[in-house]
Amino acid sequence: MTDLGPESTFRGLPLTPEQDAEVRHYIKVKTQHHLPWDTPELRAMIREMIRPPEVVDEDSELEADDARATAERARASIDEELEPFEANEEWHAAVDSENMKHPKG
Repeated sequence: MTDLGPESTFRGLPLTPEQDAEVRHYIKVKTQHHLPWDTPELRAMIREMIRPPEVVDEDSELEADDARATAERARASIDEELEPFEANEEWHAAVDSENMKHPKG
């Protein structure tokens, strides 16, 4: 496999071999159809390719999952016959109770 560097990739961009091949294929197809290839679509594709990957914070995902589970357990313990205000108060009390039963360590 050829090692692509800034001197050999499309416009010297920091692209992987797969990304460079995708860009060159896009240009080839556009050229074969006698269409302009330097389009906003190509620029958007390249911008997406060189954007750094998002870092996923696993701790915040776990906290969100815990919060959803607590809210669902609390919702299940509320009497559906209550008035909305009373149901809201009951739900908050149930959330507090669930948090005491399942403390976050």
